Amino acid sequence: MKLLVNIIGVKFKKEGRIYHFSAADLMLHKNDQVIVDTDNGLALGVVATDVKRRESSEAPPHLKKVVRKATADDLRIREENEKLEREAWKFCQERIHKRELSMKLVDVDCFFEKNKIVFYFTAENRVDFRELVKDLVQKFKIRIELKQIGARQETRITKGIAVCGRMVCCAGILQNLERVTVRMAKEQSMSLNPEKISGLCGRLMCCLAFEHEGYSGKKKCPKIAKAQKSKKEASEEERTLDLEKMDDRENFQ
Repeated sequence: MKLLVNIIGVKFKKEGRIYHFSAADLMLHKNDQVIVDTDNGLALGVVATDVKRRESSEAPPHLKKVVRKATADDLRIREENEKLEREAWKFCQERIHKRELSMKLVDVDCFFEKNKIVFYFTAENRVDFRELVKDLVQKFKIRIELKQIGARQETRITKGIAVCGRMVCCAGILQNLERVTVRMAKEQSMSLNPEKISGLCGRLMCCLAFEHEGYSGKKKCPKIAKAQKSKKEASEEERTLDLEKMDDRENFQ
């Protein structure tokens, strides 16, 4: 008898990627708020996929479990953490300005159990933020981590409207940020003008990678395409003539 595992996808941020957990025997549905076990301790997330039953051999390695559905106390803790994040953001901004550091604070994330606060930032060059870390540790008495991110990750967090008039793909339909190349733009017959194929982040648009599979391998040689078109038109013409002959026979009878 094969052992089956109930697997669900959970998001920790609306624009974030989906992580998989074992749902065990819990009855869970999309948009349920749950407490899950992670490498960094407990975390509160939102169910993003329906439960899928998989054989244990097909389950992701090192699969962790959903601990429980979120309770009123869990939601209260989340509100406290969000308040702490706002306070940490304001204080960090002040210290960055005070120490004249060439860095831009993008986001602050307080872990559910308040065992660590992560500050995400961007910078053109390497930044010596050792004194800033000391300021933050002295203020909050919590483990502090400063994490530098790239332009694409920044746009995913800050969001915005793309040239198509919709929310940028990285903050909407995409779960992971895949590698994007100029070759993808060529295969999709896109203009190679940087202004035409670059997103708000200044990098190649994520939609090029998202739509690449639909274009890959389907681009035909113009001569072959023309020959196929001519053959199709000839077949349609023959079919039309056959129908006309049939109509004549019917009229004669």
